[in-house]
Amino acid sequence: MRALVTRLRSDRTREKVLVTDWKKPEGPGQFEVLTQTVYSGVTNGTERNDLVGGNYAHKDEELPSGWGYQNVGRVIEVGQGVKSLKIGDILYMSQDHIEYCVEKEDGLHIKLPPEVEPKHAALFGMSSVAMRSCRNANIGMGSRFLIVGAGFIGQMAAQIANTMGTRVTICDIDDSRLKIARKIGAVEEALDVSGDNWGRLIKDRAYDSVLDVAGVKGMEDKLISAAKDRGTVLFIAGRFKVEYTFNNAQFHEINIKQNSHFSNDDLANVCRLTAREILLLEPLIQDVVPVADAKRIYDTLRDTPNKLFGTVFNW
Repeated sequence: MRALVTRLRSDRTREKVLVTDWKKPEGPGQFEVLTQTVYSGVTNGTERNDLVGGNYAHKDEELPSGWGYQNVGRVIEVGQGVKSLKIGDILYMSQDHIEYCVEKEDGLHIKLPPEVEPKHAALFGMSSVAMRSCRNANIGMGSRFLIVGAGFIGQMAAQIANTMGTRVTICDIDDSRLKIARKIGAVEEALDVSGDNWGRLIKDRAYDSVLDVAGVKGMEDKLISAAKDRGTVLFIAGRFKVEYTFNNAQFHEINIKQNSHFSNDDLANVCRLTAREILLLEPLIQDVVPVADAKRIYDTLRDTPNKLFGTVFNW
């Protein structure tokens, strides 16, 4: 079976490559289906974390190993007792980059309606992280929301927050990403904070909520200072530690929050809004490449991550 697998190189650094001898899962068993992958999407933050040995990466002794949570597959076999799925259904699943998946009928997945392009659904996992973040960020009609980082999750969070009536500001140091945000039109401001622009453009106590999807070390105090008194700062980017000046948060009475993945409900809302063309994924897809080209993509993700955006593998 084909699979995308992270492994150690001879110099003890990591790479992710396509292998053809990965063990095929057994099944389907009772209340399970077997799917064959059509598309899968790169989870930029999670998979890079694994490639560079980050805070939640596999240990060296656990490699080689797969990792991913954006798989779109066609049901090819149905186990005993399955009632809601049938052969031919197209599912988004929280599954690895593997050719065949065994999925529980009540697992973390959604059956795609005809209105949703399967290629777009290959990025529903990161989109659902953005949905979870917005639902967890104490935002609503007229509130001011600062999103730090205009990568895929930040862009989707901007669109989702906009549907909630929120006044969205997104910032980044990469103007090409900010141009995408401006073109989509879900934000009121798209700010280039490279150099010393943060201090000039991001005012203290200006935002009801701040979402950090950049994960830049040492930014915690600046993020907290940008929030209003009793505002919310939501950390979802990978860090070993969150460190900030206690009194800075104390005097703001800041709410500090974190996410843990996403739920079926988050996924269902992403699917519903995508089907209605309220959420737009096409502008965020930079690469659709054959899965055989995965090594090039992952070398780029490891070494120059800013060159990648939304990436989908065609199986």
